[in-house]
Amino acid sequence: MSEMLHDLIQSALHFIEQLGVWGILLGLMLEVIPSEIVLAFGGYLVYRGEVSLIGAIVFGTIGCLFQQVILYWIGRYGGRPVVEKFGKYLHLKPKHLDIAEGWFNKYGPGMVFLARFVPVLRQAISIPAGMARMPMWQFLFYTTLGTIPWAILFVVLGRSLGDNWEQIEEVAGPFTKPLLIGVVVIVVLYLLWKLMKRRSTRKKDLRV
Repeated sequence: MSEMLHDLIQSALHFIEQLGVWGILLGLMLEVIPSEIVLAFGGYLVYRGEVSLIGAIVFGTIGCLFQQVILYWIGRYGGRPVVEKFGKYLHLKPKHLDIAEGWFNKYGPGMVFLARFVPVLRQAISIPAGMARMPMWQFLFYTTLGTIPWAILFVVLGRSLGDNWEQIEEVAGPFTKPLLIGVVVIVVLYLLWKLMKRRSTRKKDLRV
C-alpha cells in the first residue's frame, strides 16, 4: 500500500512539474496529495528556477482557494450525506466533519479563518460553511486570509530546502507550532469578545 501511495505521489509531482505554476494550481485544487507537499514541491521548483517565487505563491493560493470553494459547494448542495459517502476520496472522515461543524456552529464564520492552520480541519471547515450558506464573499475573505500565510510558509521552506525539500514535514514543525499557538490565542480572544458582546446585549435588553 505504501509503495502504491509513493508511486501516486511521484506521478502527481511529475504532472505538476510538467505544467509549472498551472500544475501547482491544479495539484492544490484537486489535492490528490496534501497541500503542504504540493506547496513545498512548488518551492523546490522555485529553487531550480523553473517557476518564480511570486508565481508559486500566487498560483498556490489560488489553487487552495479553488479547492475550498469546491468543498463549500459540496457542503451547500450535497451536505453530510455526500461527505459520508465520498469523504474518503476527499481525505475526510465523518468525525472530522463533526468537529468542524461543531466549531462553525458554536463560534461562527471566524472559524473559517482559524481552522486553516489546523491539519485536516483546514479542508473540513469549508463544508459546514457551505451547509450554513455562509455568504460567498465572506467565505472567500476568511479563506484567503488563512491561505496566503500557509502558501508563503511552505513555498519558502521548499525553496530553502532545495534538493532536500522532501524533509518538509520535519522542518516545518518549528514554524507551524507558533502558528497553532497563535491560533489558540486568537480563538481565546475571539471567544472572550463573543462572550462580552453577548453580555452587553443582555444588559441592553434588561434596561429596555
